[in-house]
Amino acid sequence: MKANSINRLAIILCVASGLFFCSCKKDNSSANSGNSNENVSAAGDDQAQVSDESDAITDDATTALNAASSFSGEDNNAVSLSGNTEVNAVGTDQQVGAQFKIHGLICDATVTYDTSNNQRIITIVYDGSNCRGNRTRTGTVVVTLPYGQHWKDANATATIDVQQLKITRVRDGRSIVINGSKTFTNVSGGLLKDLATLGSIIHTVKSDGISVTFDNGKQRVWHISKQRLYTYSNGIVLTATGTYSDGTDDNIAEWGTNRFGNAFKSLISEPKIFRQDCDFRLTAGQNTVITDSGTSVITYGLDANGDPTGCPGTGNYYYKLVWTGVNGGTYTVILPY
Repeated sequence: MKANSINRLAIILCVASGLFFCSCKKDNSSANSGNSNENVSAAGDDQAQVSDESDAITDDATTALNAASSFSGEDNNAVSLSGNTEVNAVGTDQQVGAQFKIHGLICDATVTYDTSNNQRIITIVYDGSNCRGNRTRTGTVVVTLPYGQHWKDANATATIDVQQLKITRVRDGRSIVINGSKTFTNVSGGLLKDLATLGSIIHTVKSDGISVTFDNGKQRVWHISKQRLYTYSNGIVLTATGTYSDGTDDNIAEWGTNRFGNAFKSLISEPKIFRQDCDFRLTAGQNTVITDSGTSVITYGLDANGDPTGCPGTGNYYYKLVWTGVNGGTYTVILPY
């Protein structure tokens, strides 16, 4: 595979966040759990949207860090210009001609690289474009890499600062606003364009708390702890796992408080797999979301009937959410992604 094809597509590994009800079944005893079916569905929808959009922010940071040689450390990563993204450079050591891998990947933003005054700062300003058809984004993400480090270095660590990033879903106008910082580390070192040669690359993402404001005005804090393992098998394969343990459960990827004020923790109970040969779709994996009132098990890579499916490059995959209340009530819903 050509290196620039790997680099171009590997970065954007994001699940579409548009969700709607396809089918559901319920046991009326679930009312005894303290959670209505509507609340269970809303919390599941929030989990998917916030997690997916947080991952999309990380994908954009990865794209930007790989796109400019003074940040990535690559000797020469110039390619031809395409796409609509505006790219700016400030400072004397930035290779302006080497930035254009970003075009078409971050398709809804202006990206500015600043290497002046011994700093390495990338500013991504989203402009509200609807380039993928599923959502719009406005707000700013600032990626800071310590001077003297390059992203290809083992244990290179960038800070991702999210500032008033509003994401609005097209199908129903539902919005969330994200603020806060994440720590992003290239544990193994290496660039994704070299994955076929390297064999594997490991990134980690952690946050002591991002603020999420939901469309009902409620503001909540979510924590993040994930590993992203890249391997190569007929193309790039990304395996996402949770890395936090609270002493009771391992493999926790996100935890905090949901829109209803209930504490939750979301485990990646089966690794979430994204494959290049499946058009970089989420093809398998499972989240287990635990609250005081019950547990939701969310299984990915299914068809509309809730059965495991093959590897389409277009159309919808589905996930099945099965909620079990502490008093034994159950609720099941199948949703597309």
